[in-house]
Amino acid sequence: MRRREFITMLGGAAAVRPLAARAQQLDRMRVIGVLINSVEGDPAGEAWLAALRDGLVKLGWTSSNLHMEIRWGSDAALIARQAAELVALNAEVLVGESTAALEAFQRLTKTIPIVFLGVADPIGQGFVASLAHPGGNITGFSVFDAPMAGKWLGMLAQITPPVTRVAVLFNPASAPYSGLMIQASGEAARSMAIAVRAAPVNSDSEIEPLMADVAREEHGGVLVLASAFTVGHHDVIVAAAAKYRVPAVYGVAMFADSGGLMSYGPDLIDAFRHAADYVDQILKGAKPADLPVQDPTKFELVINLKTAKALGVTISPTLLGIADEVIE
Repeated sequence: MRRREFITMLGGAAAVRPLAARAQQLDRMRVIGVLINSVEGDPAGEAWLAALRDGLVKLGWTSSNLHMEIRWGSDAALIARQAAELVALNAEVLVGESTAALEAFQRLTKTIPIVFLGVADPIGQGFVASLAHPGGNITGFSVFDAPMAGKWLGMLAQITPPVTRVAVLFNPASAPYSGLMIQASGEAARSMAIAVRAAPVNSDSEIEPLMADVAREEHGGVLVLASAFTVGHHDVIVAAAAKYRVPAVYGVAMFADSGGLMSYGPDLIDAFRHAADYVDQILKGAKPADLPVQDPTKFELVINLKTAKALGVTISPTLLGIADEVIE
């Protein structure tokens, strides 16, 4: 059993002080703005931020020559306000995690370089012209990988009793890539004798009724697509799945860390480390238009055995054997 390491924040958490009190200091430094789709103090979000800091330090950017303004947002309205604050600071580079953060930045500036993470379909959503040649002021790291859909369904099929009916939970407003994943899930399901249906939710009040509905189905389960909405309401989703004893698989490790049954998806800690390289290149003169959008290359599988026992399901030895982390 191998545990993922959460990187210690270099230099501690960023202190928030009045801008006027830091004016002279900032004038002597390069400034970047970072917007993360999470709440301050959340272990996953703090680990992403620490990975970015660590990558920048290794490239020579320390507290003596780089200041990082950090904002957190767990819903679209807050993310929009936080993005406006960062743009107003005239940061030299903006780093945005999630589609919601990128959309907010894109609406506010066409000139400040933007490095995104956690965006599934940057071409289809109109953020970049192509992966190889993004164009404009945006580049970054995609999280879309079509084979993931089949792997998610395969994970639900490898528990006992197996899941044969899957509701794909997503928020239409914050997961515009959901069509891609639902289509990919449907194609993968045909070879697994699994029935897949779309299960859109527009507010947190719809989450519990959906879980109750799935619980009434024989061998029902849920696949939760990651987005600003589902990440921001991950505690509500995990609690509802536990209440109705619904097996669920998630696309981000924070769900399994918070009590979800299983997660599989791109390793965002690794992506944030690589994002430091793009920030470094841009600060040294590179243009986002010339930096290709990168697809995910490292993935992580997390299984929560404590939750499996509470749900009364058994995880296959094969699945446990390839897990990056097993929570007991």
